[in-house]
Amino acid sequence: MTSSRFPLAATGVALMLVLSGCAPMHNDDAPLAQKTPPQKLDTPLPPELAHGWPGSDWWRDYHDSQINTLVERSLKDSPDLAVVQQRIKLAQAQTQMQEASDGPQMDFSANVERQKMSQEGVMGPFALTDPAAGTTGPYYTNGNFGLTASWDLDLWGKNRSEVEAKVGVMRAKQAELAQAKQVISANVVRLYWDMQTLLALKDVKQQTLAAQKNIVDVETHLYAQGINSSVDDVEPNIDFVKTQQQLDDIEGRINIAKAQLAAITGDAHAASNIKRVALPKVKSSVPENMGYELLARRPDLQEAHWYIESSLSSVDAAKAAFYPDVNLSAFLQNDALHLSDLFRGSAQQMGIIGGFTLPIFDSGRLNANLDIVRAESNLSIASYNKAVVGAVNDVEKAASQLNAVAAENQHQTTILQGTHKLKTLAQARYKAGVISGARLSAATLPELSEQAKAIQLHGQWLNADVQLISALGGGYHPSGKA
Repeated sequence: MTSSRFPLAATGVALMLVLSGCAPMHNDDAPLAQKTPPQKLDTPLPPELAHGWPGSDWWRDYHDSQINTLVERSLKDSPDLAVVQQRIKLAQAQTQMQEASDGPQMDFSANVERQKMSQEGVMGPFALTDPAAGTTGPYYTNGNFGLTASWDLDLWGKNRSEVEAKVGVMRAKQAELAQAKQVISANVVRLYWDMQTLLALKDVKQQTLAAQKNIVDVETHLYAQGINSSVDDVEPNIDFVKTQQQLDDIEGRINIAKAQLAAITGDAHAASNIKRVALPKVKSSVPENMGYELLARRPDLQEAHWYIESSLSSVDAAKAAFYPDVNLSAFLQNDALHLSDLFRGSAQQMGIIGGFTLPIFDSGRLNANLDIVRAESNLSIASYNKAVVGAVNDVEKAASQLNAVAAENQHQTTILQGTHKLKTLAQARYKAGVISGARLSAATLPELSEQAKAIQLHGQWLNADVQLISALGGGYHPSGKA
């Protein structure tokens, strides 16, 4: 009686020792806290802009068909987007692979083997030919075929956490695609308005050059008549040459903008045949209050958020690896030493196996892995916190710049009104014969100079508008299409 109980007791003690001797998990570091933007940002926006968040096709608010065409072509054929799209496909495939590994598996296999038995080995009797014993050695052609199935029960959720980690990466890549689209569209619109600003500036400079040429021609004629001295036309000539330099610079910048647009859109013809349009007033839709919603509206913040979610799931998987792993397997096969017997009912075999594995001593491998994934998770959180601070600063900076340029535009409008009055007075005096044509041309130069400044300020305002839209996420929303 005592002897029969001993093996059972010994087995129970051994099991207790195994369970108590599993690899110990050391204290895990706490995750970093995640930052959020303030509920309301400090910088107010011009009242004419506060109409809501930008739409997904925000560039259509400018009502310019050329912009629409350029943006659509850039998003259609962009190599940058193609790279991100392939990353998404890779992340989706990796997610599907991880999901498949979490479910039951079943395989069919078949094998045929020709072998010679050794008389000196464990299977030595089969090397002999003995009809009474059923051996026909030493050569045999044995075979087997059948089904095998297995299923890791994942009692502690390790496999499920690994699937969630892959899903997090996939969603992060989708947000990355939205960010890439936003950057490309903003660059196209910015370059387009830069070019339109330069074209408008070129027109004003050409008018300035014509007025200066008229002054130079008059001064030259007066010198030829002996009325003026040889130095009277020096300053007008210098101003004339400076304006020519400015026109050359503008032309060069226009060509650079065309080349950049051609590179982004992949359409050199469309980029080189952009027609001049009037610079529009800024009427973009941007929110009156900007705060928490930045977290959802900025694709780069959503990308960072999903990397955090993925990393936290990886931490859960690393912790679950410390616990026992239980899996089930089964087989249904035909197995015969001779192929002629392979399909007989007597060759059939089946079985069910329950597996149990528990890490006991691993030289610290599991704890090291936990430290790695926790550090990676905290790094993701730290990067996210940095991105939140950067997003708030981007919006504050863009809003402040837009306000500043708007104020400068208002002042410039007042200055233009003054110079226009001076030009109108000069035109009246010219018609009355009080002043010469050269004096009239000279009187138009201040207004043309201020017009050039107004155009440059208007271009800066458009650029600041695009910057603000980009800072707000460019129409991105995670619940909609990225």
